[in-house]
Amino acid sequence: MAGDWVYRGLAPICAAMLVAGTASVVGASQASGAPERQLPSSGCENDLPPKPKGGPFDPRSLIPKLPDRIGIPLPYPRILPVPEPAPQVKPVRIPSQLPPHDPCSDPCPDITDPKKPKPNGPALSIEFPKITLDPRPINIPIPVPNPNPPTFPPPPPAKAPGFEAGPVAPKPTPPRVTRVNFVSTLTGKGSTSRTDKRWQIQGTDLGIMWESKPGQVAIVFGDTFGKGFKPPGANGGDWRSNVLGFSSDTHLADGMSIDTMVQDSRCHAVQVLDSRHINYYEMTTIPTSGFAIGDRQYMSYMSVRWWAPLPGVWLTNYGGLAYSDDGGSTWVKDRYARWDNIFGTSQFQVSSMVPHGDYVYMFGTPNSRIGSVGLARVLKSDVLNKTAYQYWRDGRWVPARNGNVASVLFFGVAGELSARFDDETQRWQLSYLDALRGSIVLRKARAPQGLWSEPTELVHSQRYAQLYGGFLHPWSRGNDLYFTMSTWAQYNVSLMRARVY
Repeated sequence: MAGDWVYRGLAPICAAMLVAGTASVVGASQASGAPERQLPSSGCENDLPPKPKGGPFDPRSLIPKLPDRIGIPLPYPRILPVPEPAPQVKPVRIPSQLPPHDPCSDPCPDITDPKKPKPNGPALSIEFPKITLDPRPINIPIPVPNPNPPTFPPPPPAKAPGFEAGPVAPKPTPPRVTRVNFVSTLTGKGSTSRTDKRWQIQGTDLGIMWESKPGQVAIVFGDTFGKGFKPPGANGGDWRSNVLGFSSDTHLADGMSIDTMVQDSRCHAVQVLDSRHINYYEMTTIPTSGFAIGDRQYMSYMSVRWWAPLPGVWLTNYGGLAYSDDGGSTWVKDRYARWDNIFGTSQFQVSSMVPHGDYVYMFGTPNSRIGSVGLARVLKSDVLNKTAYQYWRDGRWVPARNGNVASVLFFGVAGELSARFDDETQRWQLSYLDALRGSIVLRKARAPQGLWSEPTELVHSQRYAQLYGGFLHPWSRGNDLYFTMSTWAQYNVSLMRARVY
């Protein structure tokens, strides 16, 4: 009986989580009578399917295509020593390539479009694939001392920020959204800036934006793949945990162009935040937000230990802060500005940070997409000093060593937050994925601690299956709210436009 109660209690939650993450969404959409919609392409002609051509009949067209090789996986355990602290590798950078005059041109055809070998053998022959055994190690990571440990600066001096009042403001009415439209494909094949050819970004997600300097917006993506990428989902070769680009596009109604990206070689975007890429240790390093104070860029990120089989669920090692003093080219992951994940339940593992007034406000959730939202703040001068943070708890800003003291800002689950303060309306905006509703939603408030309005749906998974993300563009103005959206089916990022009142 107890087991049945647990099953009945968890089943709705698990089902709702699936709405946002896997092929179950397709089934949900079909069951409701809403067909799955494919995101349209912005349409460089050389990215579109080739038109049929006339000519002599080729008998090879009747032969089914078979792979050259079929590998049978052969898993085996392997002890993997992991040096701690991690060895420091000197970053390789080249000057970013400027945008081409023709946005549909391919600047590196020798890299991105190598000539394919012609088929061998008689016209009607069938070459059978070779069958081989593929040994695949299951790594068991074991930390070992680094024989040449890097040197680190000492921790910042401890601060005592004290207690302060943090009253809530009156609750505003919910945002009124009249329509939400697809604007353009931002990444991958057919994208506005042709990221697949210019930077070997064929599949990626997220698209987190912040104003890096006047007239420029930084945009950072999550796990990124190049050659061999085939949707759905994250897969393929040339895996980079994150890549960073910059845009000066102020006319977003016809799409957002990416001017440059941080590169390590010709036509190749580089991973800017290092990652160990070891499952059950540090699988990947995913950005969660970014902001600038003066000439210094900051990026919050999560160190992901492993992805769970259940969609929308992952375990982090910690949530941390990185900074860049060279315009975003190279980054330092601060050793002390980290919120460790104790027993997988700690707050501020996935954070969205926004400077406003004298403070930087940090909205945060635990790992995965089913946690609640807490709030912290810190003086702009002390962003990298964890002891200087205050957490909002029951109407007061309180200092604490553990972010779990923070009160829940509003009822409900939230994943992958995106916060901004809108100067025109003098309101805070917060978008996130509500996994129980299967929607990206929007709330607003007069103060970061609330009271927050009830959520309003921006876009539902019945319209775009397997959606997630929902990161707000900092240059949204008036009633036009622009945001990025990812879908697992295409595993790429699109720019969306909402009319919000």
